[in-house]
Amino acid sequence: MDAQTQLEIEAAAFRRLQKHLMQDRTDVQNIDMMNLTGFCRNCLSRWYQEAANERDIDMDKAAGREAFYGVPYADWRTANQTDTSPEKQAAFKVAFKENVTDREG
Repeated sequence: MDAQTQLEIEAAAFRRLQKHLMQDRTDVQNIDMMNLTGFCRNCLSRWYQEAANERDIDMDKAAGREAFYGVPYADWRTANQTDTSPEKQAAFKVAFKENVTDREG
């Protein structure tokens, strides 16, 4: 497989993952994803932002989230986010530290 074809296939797989998370499985909460997998939609939007920044494209956190979510993040949260238990919040703190905070240093 040549490099361009690989790039196109990887991009198509990313777009399918994005569609799956944004349209097919809006019921799956970010906190559950982070607690189970160590990443969530916000991580994907941050990785998108970081990739843009690496290419000298000025994109802040809000713009990265809107690019990934397809709407402003506040709109997504209003439409899709549900309340969560204290147990899930505690697990999230651990998962966030292990998968985000500890890896940034």
